[in-house]
Amino acid sequence: MHRLIAKQIAQATEAAGHVDIDKLAALVGSTYEAFDRDRSAELMVRERDLQAQNDRFDIAINNMTQGLLLFDAESRLIVCNRSYIAMYGLSPEIVKSGIALRDIIAHRRESGAFNGDVDEYCAALSRSLLQGRTSHHQTETPDGRTIMIVNKPVAGGGWVATHEDVTERRRAEARIRHLAHYDALTDLPNRALFHERLREELGSIAPNRQLAVLYIDVDEFKSVNDTLGHQAGDQLLQSVATNLRRVARPNEFIARLGGDEFAIMQTSINDQAETAGLVRRVFEAIRTPFECLGHQVTSDASVGVAMAPRHGTGLDQILKNADLAMYAAKAAGRRTSRFFEPAMDARVKARRMLEMDMRQALIDGAFEVYYQPCVSLENNRITGCEALARWRHPERGMISPADFIPVAEETGLINELGEWVLNAACKDAMTWPGEFKLAVNVSPVQFKSGTLALKIAAALAASGLPARRLELEITEAVLIRDDEAALATLHQLRALGVRIALDDFGTGYSSLSYLQRFPFDKIKIDRCFVNDLATQGGSSIVQAVVNIAAARHMMTLAEGVETAEQRESLRALGCTEMQGFLFSKPVPAADILPLLRSDPRKAVA
Repeated sequence: MHRLIAKQIAQATEAAGHVDIDKLAALVGSTYEAFDRDRSAELMVRERDLQAQNDRFDIAINNMTQGLLLFDAESRLIVCNRSYIAMYGLSPEIVKSGIALRDIIAHRRESGAFNGDVDEYCAALSRSLLQGRTSHHQTETPDGRTIMIVNKPVAGGGWVATHEDVTERRRAEARIRHLAHYDALTDLPNRALFHERLREELGSIAPNRQLAVLYIDVDEFKSVNDTLGHQAGDQLLQSVATNLRRVARPNEFIARLGGDEFAIMQTSINDQAETAGLVRRVFEAIRTPFECLGHQVTSDASVGVAMAPRHGTGLDQILKNADLAMYAAKAAGRRTSRFFEPAMDARVKARRMLEMDMRQALIDGAFEVYYQPCVSLENNRITGCEALARWRHPERGMISPADFIPVAEETGLINELGEWVLNAACKDAMTWPGEFKLAVNVSPVQFKSGTLALKIAAALAASGLPARRLELEITEAVLIRDDEAALATLHQLRALGVRIALDDFGTGYSSLSYLQRFPFDKIKIDRCFVNDLATQGGSSIVQAVVNIAAARHMMTLAEGVETAEQRESLRALGCTEMQGFLFSKPVPAADILPLLRSDPRKAVA
């Protein structure tokens, strides 16, 4: 400004040659007036900018989800946003610029938003701030909310504080932690938590004390799922969990391992009798009838028990032994319990060896097909043969199908074995004289593969066997597992022209709806009913099955016929065919030809 006036004076002097005081005064006055106007305009712009900036600052801090406070070096409030006021239900007339921290905390206490000691809180915060470090701490409000408070020192003294309501976040984190260790359906501890607790307990078993692990498998759970639906199955598992909780004692830790398997850890045991008592309570809990979606469901269980340290001291070992004991209970017919024995481990190893040998036998083509004739009860003539897999082991000799077929089904090898038997039998049947039928068993596992119809069609095409000569035998287990899908596959097979027989009718669920929903060609009556023909009950059951089949235009075949008396009884009851040692046991392919040639095929209805 001074430089500007000096410049103007110099210009005026140079123009006039001398200084005119009046003109100079007027000149200086006008210059100052112009300067004042410019300065006022600049100040107004600055004030507007500052006000706009302050407005934006107010909008920003008052729209924060966290409560925000700024204090000076004397612990007096400079800035406080509305979120802080609302978070604790405070009065904006009290909590405003200039109020001391202690007065704010005292106001919070009066309003019920703070239940600690005011002076102690303020002193602790001052000590923390004097050390120049940011403090984080969490507080619980009287109404159950969780607030995270952060106090951060600022340059020149004072500090800024943020208050964040983290109640929902903490609840979500707690739910996640809970789900990581608890089963979502039953709210029992899950496998991970069970293993964690078991590992701890195994490491601290007191002298002269034992620990027991029970593995519990709910029997026939899958049939409940398949017949009543998954929602009913879920209700059953929840009811089982509730009953197990009810009978458990303080030293018994229950978990759901997954699916239909539960586990219990029993600690501080004096002797095995205590664990036997627990097993009895488990059976009582599970055998109680349950109400599931309006249906009364009865259940049972297979229970395996391993004791520590007698049966092992390591986590993996004790779990493995409990699992082996449970499978031993299932193998014993289910609905029972077994304590671990070293022989169980030997049996599992033998089964594993059997599986490995079976895989190699499939590669080497070491299986054989035997055939057992089916005979008409009308004229005692052979109507066809059933193909049966046989295995001649190079070291163990002939292995019973009762030993290797279950292993094949459990491991999935039945798909490969069943396909091999089908192809080999179809080729053999093409060498038979006449129109003898060929019956081949189909496992539920093969049905589940979804490619059965294609494999049947391929076997017929490769061998040249007419579809009308092939009869597929299925059990009710095929239909129970997946009713609609199984029926669809059966219709595909029927479209190929093959015949369908229902095997072992009467030993399972024997639902008459199966006979109504699919037109089977034949019903096979199990040997257990043939053995009971001499009793009134046995003959009545066979008569009922024969009558049902006749009404549905189906044939009937009785299995396991061993005496002439059984044959005559079956003939009198109206059964159409029989199979059994009375006529012939299963024989190799080379030996079936003489039987077929010596009994020329006659037309049999």
